[in-house]
Amino acid sequence: MSAFFIPTINFMGAGCLTEAMDSIKSQGYKKALIVTDNVLVAIGMVKQVSDLLIERGVDVAVFDGTQPNPTIGNVDAGLKILKENECDFVISLGGGSPHDCAKGIALVAANGGQIADYEGVDQSPKPQMPLVAINTTAGTASEMTRFCIITDEARHIKMAIVDKHTTPLMSVNDPELMLAKPASLTAATGMDALTHAIEAYVSIAATPITDAVAIKAMELIQAHLRTAVSDGQNIEAREQMAYAQFMAGMAFNNASLGYVHAMAHQLGGFYDLPHGVCNAILLPHVQSYNAKVCPERLKDVAEAMGVNVEGMTNEEGAQAALNAIKVLSQDVGIPSGLTELNAKEEDFDILAENALKDACGFTNPKQATHDEIVSIFKAAM
Repeated sequence: MSAFFIPTINFMGAGCLTEAMDSIKSQGYKKALIVTDNVLVAIGMVKQVSDLLIERGVDVAVFDGTQPNPTIGNVDAGLKILKENECDFVISLGGGSPHDCAKGIALVAANGGQIADYEGVDQSPKPQMPLVAINTTAGTASEMTRFCIITDEARHIKMAIVDKHTTPLMSVNDPELMLAKPASLTAATGMDALTHAIEAYVSIAATPITDAVAIKAMELIQAHLRTAVSDGQNIEAREQMAYAQFMAGMAFNNASLGYVHAMAHQLGGFYDLPHGVCNAILLPHVQSYNAKVCPERLKDVAEAMGVNVEGMTNEEGAQAALNAIKVLSQDVGIPSGLTELNAKEEDFDILAENALKDACGFTNPKQATHDEIVSIFKAAM
């Protein structure tokens, strides 16, 4: 038996931001806390959204202190601004970092305590304060999932908060907000989306619904990511990537993930590295490990990524999938290994230990030993 989680309202396509703003007005909210980062303030996007709200009689307070890997400290600082300004709902504006930070703020605002109290699966007693998630990147799908990843600065780990109550009320994917994003960010977030789709497809919790959206997401990423990276102003590529990452989100929000994420969270928390890049590097190595138990699933991945798999055995198909992942990674400029990110082999014991505790790993198709996780890290160097 399985439940299926998704926001109640999801706006998609060029220009849909205006529609979303009308919807916010119609729901009678009075004052928004916009959770974002200083980059989006600097390029004028926060003002753009604030102006649209003010025109509709909705007041605005802003927290722009979200770090690329949002922390407990970020959540506390945002919560303080929310309370001081008596905001009645939250808007996250940005990529995965502001969305996750906003989920943390909205969850604690409604439930009390500290964000660390909610680490794990469904630890909160009641729904978070209403959250509208406006996406500016095509990758994390955090605008529509029940996953919230917050870094504990003291422990140097990323806490996985997987909670139905952190699902946003509304998601907004307007590709016009995604134009002119840097190529490196487009590549990293796009590979994050591919990882979501593949991990959900090989997950032990996969269903026919998650399979369908995972495969379609892979096809769209294969077809459009290279263009989105090389030509950032291409609205068609941006829109197709927005659909792809949303479908990959539908897949993993319900089938969960695997060891790529469990391991990438440790690298990100320990060394403060970009999440999508860590995923992209680990993806073929973890799937090589998974190929021992689900080569037929990875053969489907190869086909979705444009490989002609006719006449291949499942094992050959799985190998073709690993090659297709590596080629795409290379084409969009992802570093070839963890060595380039200054990861250190002497840290792998503690990273592996923490990866095995990460909730994302529980649905990996094959459960690993500590030594197996260490050897995957080593292979990814």
